[in-house]
Formats: sequence, structure tokens, C-alpha cells
Amino acid sequence: MSDFDRELAARIVAAAHLTGEFKLRSGQTSNHYFDKYRFEADPELLWPIARAMAPLVPSGTEVLAGLELGGVPLAVALSRETGLPTAFVRKERKEYGTCRIAEGAELRGRAVCVIEDVITTGGQVVTSVGDLRAEGARVDSVCCVIYRGEGVCEPLHAAGLQLIHLYTMAQLLG
Repeated sequence: MSDFDRELAARIVAAAHLTGEFKLRSGQTSNHYFDKYRFEADPELLWPIARAMAPLVPSGTEVLAGLELGGVPLAVALSRETGLPTAFVRKERKEYGTCRIAEGAELRGRAVCVIEDVITTGGQVVTSVGDLRAEGARVDSVCCVIYRGEGVCEPLHAAGLQLIHLYTMAQLLG
């Protein structure tokens, strides 16, 4: 890691790392938790995170798709850095108005990179990517701030997705 990356990592840990006993979305229990909203709600952290993530967005990406809820502010900040349009992806299809699973940029036929905050097993990502693909999006990459796992994230790999992360939990906790 560069000095900038270490400094940013230390700032993320200072702002968002909690210890205790936490149940994760995956159903797993952990003694370490990253409260993503603590770094996403702070512009002094959100903008540097977006700047650090911008080079990670695969070339050829046409749309950034922020997953509800934590991926949305990251996608907006990353959109500002990259100039790419953003789509906002719901966990469930809206049952009124447009009845869409995603709002914002058009996805059909476009190369989409999914943006997420923290990934443990990737379960919600796989579900959301299935929804996006059903709408005609071409999705083969997911970019997140923190990957809690090590090595390949099997559910994402099985879904044909490349996981790109700014940090692993091991890097952050050093």
C-alpha cells in the first residue's frame, strides 16, 4: 500500500471500526464491524475514498450501479470522480410509479460496474446483479470499499463477477 492508502485506511478504521459482537447480513457473527455509514456520511472521508476507488473501475464501464443503501452515496461520489452516470439499485422492485428495480442511468445493453460498501459473502450483490442482468445490463464487475473475506468470494465468482476492492478487512486491521 502507498502512504496515501495507509493514511486513508487508518482514517476509515478510526471512523468506522467497532468491536463487540455483531450479526452480519450474511448471518455470520463477528467481533469486528465496519459501520459504513460513518465513512459514507463524512465528506472528509467519502471524497478521498471515491478518489482512491476511481482507478479501480474497469475500463469500458459505462454505468456505475450503487446498491441500496450503502452503495448509493459511494456511487454518486465515484460518479463525480469518473464522470460516469449512476443508477440506484433497490433491493426490491418498486411497486408504484415506474415499478423499476433501478433508477437513474439507463442500463439495458450497457457495461455496468456494481458499487457496494462492504462485502462479506456477496449474497445481496448476487441477487441484485441477477435483477440488473434481467433488465438487460451487462454486469461482470463489483467494486467495494471493504471486502471482509480472503481470497476469492465464491458466490461472486460463481455468478461470473470480478470482485475489486479498495481494502480487505485484514489490511485494515493489519
